[in-house]
Amino acid sequence: MPATLIVGTQWGDEGKAKIIDYLSEETEIVVRYQGGANAGHTVMVGEEKYVFHLIPSGILYPNTICVLGGGMVIDPEALFEEMEALERRGIQTRGRIRIADNAHLLLPYHRQIDILREEMAKESRIGTTKRGIGVCYGDKVNRWGIRIGDLFSDNFFEKRLPMLVEMKNAILTRLYETNPIKFAELKDYLLSLRSRLKEFVINVPYYLNLELASGKKVLLEGAQGTMLDVDFGTYPYVTSSNPTTGGAITGSGISFHYLNEVIGITKAYTTRVGEGPFPTEEKGEVGEKIRQIGQEYGATTGRPRRCGWFDCEVVRHAARVNGLTALALTKLDVLDQFPVIKMGIGYELNGKRISHFPTYDADQVQVIYEEFPGWLEPINECRHFDELPKNAKKYIHAIEKFTGIPIRYLSVGPGRDNTIKIR
Repeated sequence: MPATLIVGTQWGDEGKAKIIDYLSEETEIVVRYQGGANAGHTVMVGEEKYVFHLIPSGILYPNTICVLGGGMVIDPEALFEEMEALERRGIQTRGRIRIADNAHLLLPYHRQIDILREEMAKESRIGTTKRGIGVCYGDKVNRWGIRIGDLFSDNFFEKRLPMLVEMKNAILTRLYETNPIKFAELKDYLLSLRSRLKEFVINVPYYLNLELASGKKVLLEGAQGTMLDVDFGTYPYVTSSNPTTGGAITGSGISFHYLNEVIGITKAYTTRVGEGPFPTEEKGEVGEKIRQIGQEYGATTGRPRRCGWFDCEVVRHAARVNGLTALALTKLDVLDQFPVIKMGIGYELNGKRISHFPTYDADQVQVIYEEFPGWLEPINECRHFDELPKNAKKYIHAIEKFTGIPIRYLSVGPGRDNTIKIR
């Protein structure tokens, strides 16, 4: 049975969780493959609002198994808190969560260093969520990380942990001039995690490939978006992992031949949180109007999102990098009140038309816009494509034309019943 991948095509916050929730009803296993508790995935079920940070949103369906893949960095306290919050609301998590033994542990000193590093950077800061994500990934690539599987190795505690603490303390005391890690306290904490996590930990590549071979339906869920990818995004103003298709393979461990469908989630306009290039950003009344109507505030940090018009070049870039087979267009209803809607259809850089999103000087591009008449009527009650206003249909078709990707799903409101399958 082929796996389906859901990936963000912009700077995150595209509405991935809503589409994942929509598709999870017929999915047996949902896998989160990268990122950490810096993600904020929101799902509305009736009047109930759920915000997920580590656990896949498929947990809302009682028969769905949720997997935290090896490409993730997992803050155990954030995970336990999220599980307990769901249990209090009647969502069973025990027996339904699997955690990769090769996922990395995010520990208190990662958060501490993240905060100190941002404070030191001052005007050149990246604008992280200060949850230690980048610091933990840095330890991973430096081979200083602690993987969840290490908790079950006595050899790790005896030989490797003392060396790791010594190296980390050198950084804390000399570079950041702060207190060192107390070895005994860290060891006791890690040993406590051994018993608390034991029931969840498995070899995820073995498990997923076995289940796919047996015919199970698997949905891969990414956090953030293509333009925040550490390799293909607006570096250095990016996340520390690969939210793109390549990251889905390495972060889950599934064999690539199982992946047949890649659905790109895109807002009907564009937003981003934090610093970095944003070619179609609207800093005046238009941007503020989009923010207020769309309630564009970070689900994790509460920070106001920067808002602007739809950028076709961004989505074309995402299509190339990810191999998109279809789009899911979200939050179209936010544009109900705009008499004129603009769309960025291309770029010029240094007076010349360019046909790709630039790796450098992205903040210097001039956007080529096309204008479309708005529909000026609410569409949140529409349940079929044919019910949409004529101008809304024209806008949708223009996105398909300029991105080259067919739109399969359309969201016209926050609820589950506000999702329309077009084709």
